Amino acid sequence: MYPDTPSVSQLSHVISLAAAPAFLLGALAAFLAVLIVRLNRVIDRTIVLDAISDDDTAKSRLKADLPRLMRRTVMLNRALFWAVIISITITLLVIVAFASALFEIQHERGVAILFMVSLAAFIVSLVDFAREVRIALSEFDHYA
Repeated sequence: MYPDTPSVSQLSHVISLAAAPAFLLGALAAFLAVLIVRLNRVIDRTIVLDAISDDDTAKSRLKADLPRLMRRTVMLNRALFWAVIISITITLLVIVAFASALFEIQHERGVAILFMVSLAAFIVSLVDFAREVRIALSEFDHYA
């Protein structure tokens, strides 16, 4: 059966523990926005370059940038994937914290594991983002 309703002090304790993951979700939303904007710019640039006719000798040299743009797209897509995984695990973390408080279940290990998984995924996402930025800056498109 259901345990007694959690007290206000128990709920306030859970809310205070869920504050850090909630702030992390806010930061992830901003990070996702940055990744999406960069991905949109790369895709737009790819569409423009792909539309250049092979007969246009003055602009056809710009198509040499397409492989680099495709590598950037792959990295940004992977960074977005991991950022979404992070968001899901952080959301699960908050749900587990509140559900365990409601049912008076020990949740410290589960929450710790979810938090470590989300931070590991965050590292992977940041590494892919850093690699994409490095390609964007080191192989700068001089023909723009």
